[in-house]
Amino acid sequence: MKNVLWAQFSKDKRNPLFVLLLIAGSIVATIVFGGGIQSATTVGIFSEEDNAAAIEKKWGMLLNTDDSFTFEIVDPEEARKDIKKGNIDVAVKVTEDDYRLLVSKKMPTISSIEQHVDKVFKQEAQIRAVEAQVGRDVRDEMENYLADAPLQMESQGVDSEQIPTYNIRTQLLFAFTFLISMFILGFKVNNVTQDKVSGIWDRMIFSPMKKTSMYSGYLLYSFLITMLQIIVVLIVFKYVLHYDVGDNLWLIILIAACFVFGMISIAMLITGFVRTPEQFYAIYPSVIPLIPLISGAYMMPGTITNPVLLFIADLFPLAHAMDAIMSVVFYGAALQDVTMSLLYMLLIGIVAMGVGINLVERRSR
Repeated sequence: MKNVLWAQFSKDKRNPLFVLLLIAGSIVATIVFGGGIQSATTVGIFSEEDNAAAIEKKWGMLLNTDDSFTFEIVDPEEARKDIKKGNIDVAVKVTEDDYRLLVSKKMPTISSIEQHVDKVFKQEAQIRAVEAQVGRDVRDEMENYLADAPLQMESQGVDSEQIPTYNIRTQLLFAFTFLISMFILGFKVNNVTQDKVSGIWDRMIFSPMKKTSMYSGYLLYSFLITMLQIIVVLIVFKYVLHYDVGDNLWLIILIAACFVFGMISIAMLITGFVRTPEQFYAIYPSVIPLIPLISGAYMMPGTITNPVLLFIADLFPLAHAMDAIMSVVFYGAALQDVTMSLLYMLLIGIVAMGVGINLVERRSR
């Protein structure tokens, strides 16, 4: 097994560009499609009214109440040019009592910004209505009253006092990381077929090496190189880009390891149906991108309700891995809470691995 493992490592050592590009691709895809680096989003505001400076100052103070967004006063012409060129995603045009969003492209953060702006404007309109009715300034009085209201509501989570906060960026991080990992492990498992066609497999059979060691070498290397990609991406996003990936990183790595084992087995199963590496390259890259779509990895939980699609998704490890990781990151789930998801992935892996190796052996005969 060590000889096979070292032979596979030597191939990537001579040409590491493929693996490095896929690792970088998973990071870039998350940043591009997830709406950028996870930090406070800067939003430009401007006004074109006669008293534009006073309006911009007023709404700038009222809107800067959310740590997720930073509203900065910008020049109207510059803002419009940046929107047209796509340099910025959104800007807010404000008037005395209304607003308008200028959007260059639909990103996940746009809806959150719109909700925040709409909330602030509605709250200000209510205060103005009360002031018009009583004929005096009641802002300070209302804020003091709400700070110690006679009827107060306390909210908490179902299983804990802390209310979980859902973040689509975090979900997309794991979705794209797992998507790239499926390509890496699949192409590494395909080395079995490549070595069969080139005759290396036959030479190993005539050597003292056992077939169990041969398969173990290929599969273990596929597992290790894929786990390296996942761990590197998680470390970059957690400690460099400061994404919220939860506090239990070791449990997430354990879930990822079960996922990788299950998908390696799926790749081995597909390998059992093909005769040449070219057939694998034609089938595998066509099937893999569909798995995250069916599993709902790119969508908010509960979006997919079709029972047929849910049944198909449960046949692959990705759906169980995403459920387990989202539970750990957003709900603080422990090992016992995600045990069933881990067992499902291991079961899928054991069954697919057994059938796949059996098919490979049958084709060899």
